Amino acid sequence: MPLNPLRRTLTNGIVVLAKETRTTPSVTILVGLRAGAYYDPDGREGTAALVARVLDRGTELRSASDIADELDGRGASLSVMAGRHQLTVTATCLSDDFAAIFPLVADVVRRPLFDAREVENRRSELRTAILQDEDDPGAVAVDMLMGRLYPAHRYGRRPRGTAQTVDAISREHLVEFHRTWFTPEGTTVVVVGDVDAELVVRASARAFESWNVTRFTEPSMQPVAQPTTRVAAIVPMMNKAQADIAYAVIGVRRADPDYYAGWVMNNALGQYALGGRLGDSIRERQGMAYYVYSNLDASVAEGPLMIRAGVAGPDVNRAVASIDHELTLVRDQGFTTKEIDESKRYLVGSIPRQLETDAGIAGFLLSAEFHALGIDYDERLPALIDTVTLDDANRVAYRLLDPARAAIVVAGPYRKPAEAVA
Repeated sequence: MPLNPLRRTLTNGIVVLAKETRTTPSVTILVGLRAGAYYDPDGREGTAALVARVLDRGTELRSASDIADELDGRGASLSVMAGRHQLTVTATCLSDDFAAIFPLVADVVRRPLFDAREVENRRSELRTAILQDEDDPGAVAVDMLMGRLYPAHRYGRRPRGTAQTVDAISREHLVEFHRTWFTPEGTTVVVVGDVDAELVVRASARAFESWNVTRFTEPSMQPVAQPTTRVAAIVPMMNKAQADIAYAVIGVRRADPDYYAGWVMNNALGQYALGGRLGDSIRERQGMAYYVYSNLDASVAEGPLMIRAGVAGPDVNRAVASIDHELTLVRDQGFTTKEIDESKRYLVGSIPRQLETDAGIAGFLLSAEFHALGIDYDERLPALIDTVTLDDANRVAYRLLDPARAAIVVAGPYRKPAEAVA
C-alpha cells in the first residue's frame, strides 16, 4: 500500500510531510534542518555536534528542567542528532499529547537558549565521547580513513571534531551557527502516526510560519577528487583484542544515475545473506573475520564505498589481500546472474520492513524529501531496483572497485609498516 503522504509548503518555505497511521496511538515528529557537520566552520569542527547536544537544554520560553518535566510527565521522548548534512530533532509521544509536544519541538528548534553552563557541561560530554572514540580501533580506523580518502574535502573531517576544535567553540559560535543555518529554507517537518494530516499542517503553521530567517549563504559543494594511488596507514593499539580494518574507495552521489546499480552491486559484494562475496570468502570459507561487510554511503557528493572487517592481528595481511582479491575478481569477471537477482529480491523485500514503524516511515520520507525523490518514491523504488541488470551492476563494479585507488587504515594489535598492506 503506498504511503501517499500529505505534502504542503508553508509561506516561509518549510516543507511539511504528514502521514496518518492508525496501528498504535502514538506519533513520531521529525524535523530535519540543513545544518549538519558539513557546515562546521574550518577550525571549529564539532560545532554541529555540540549544537545538537545543547539544543534541547533550555529555550527562551522553557528551562531545561521544564522541557524534561514536560517530556517525562507525558512519557514522551526527544533527541537531537547531527549528521553529515542534516541535523534532526526527533520526538515521540502519544497521539493525545501531540498538541502539547509539537510546540515544544518547534521551540527547541527556533529558540534555543545555549545557556553557558549547559554549553560547558555538554562540551565536557562531547570531549569525553571524542576521547572514547580515540580508544576505539573501529572509530580510529574510520576517522583516519576518511581523512586519507578525502584529504581536501569536508567529508574528510571528523563530524565530532577533535578535543582541540571542540575546546575552541564558544557559546557565541553556537549562537552564530544557529542563526546562520537554522532557517526555514532547508527545513522539513515530518509527522507520522495517529494524527490527522490536516491538523499537522495547521499545527506546523502555528508553530513555524512566523519564523522568518533568511539563509544568506550556502557553502559550495566541493568536487571530490578521485585518488590516483593507493594509500595506507597503521595505528598500533597493542592493548586491543582485535584489529579493525577500514578499506574504502570513492563511491557515487545519491543523484548519480548509477546509484541503484551501485546499491545492488554493494549488496552482492558485502551485505546480502552472511555478507555477500566478502562474507562468504573472508568469514565463512577462511574463518578469519569477526565481522566483514561493505556499505555504499551515497550522499550529496560522492560518499565512500567502505569495507569494514575485524580480525586478529596476525590475520591483517591475509584479510587485506583477500579483500583485494575479491574486488579484483569482481572487476575482472563480474557477478553472476544469481547473485544480482538474489540481491534485488532482498532489497525489494526489505522495503516493507523499513516502513513497518512510524519512525521508519518518517526517516524514509525525510530522506526522500532531502534528495528530491518525490512523495511517490516508495511506489517507484521497487521498479528502480528491479530494472538493474547484471551488466549494470558489473559496469558499476568495474567503475568503483579499484584496489589501486583504495585507502586502507588498520587500527589495533598490529605493528607492521603501512607498506605491508599498501
